[in-house]
Amino acid sequence: MNISFPERRTGRFFLRRFREDDLANVYKGLSHPDVIRYYGVSYSTLESTKAQMKFFSDLEESGTGIWWAICSQDDKVFYGAGGLNSLKAEHRKAEIGYWLLPEFWGKGIVKEVLPAICDYGFNDLRLHRIEAVVETENERSKKAIQSIGFHYEGTMKECEFKSGKFISLDLFAKLSKV
Repeated sequence: MNISFPERRTGRFFLRRFREDDLANVYKGLSHPDVIRYYGVSYSTLESTKAQMKFFSDLEESGTGIWWAICSQDDKVFYGAGGLNSLKAEHRKAEIGYWLLPEFWGKGIVKEVLPAICDYGFNDLRLHRIEAVVETENERSKKAIQSIGFHYEGTMKECEFKSGKFISLDLFAKLSKV
């Protein structure tokens, strides 16, 4: 699937392609204990975080997804990241993901930004289904994803091994209206 990289704007936020100067902010987020508690990736050095930056560009290059840096309208404040990955063109589906720096939690960013990401998936990429896979214990994320129209479909019990124990994942999905 050929994905062009569009910038997106919502009422308060600017979604743009990641740049080299975002590395420190991505490291700040993906090394923070509160962010990585329920996130599948973490980094212990600025240098190792370059792998995440490569992941973002590889998604676009391979046509398997697209992730945006979530910033203020004037592009001076970096809030976090969000996007679509695991895009399967033949099935017209993808998985949505996001993370925010903790100082911006509880400010309605997810409720404003994720619908714009879903609109891109449904309207521009012509997806039929967008999934969200959330650790069962992550109540905040489950509540946020449901508030924007994702429906709970089930729990994959003890399906991944993380931090020395098996964890369960809840599956949510949103279907296109077409």
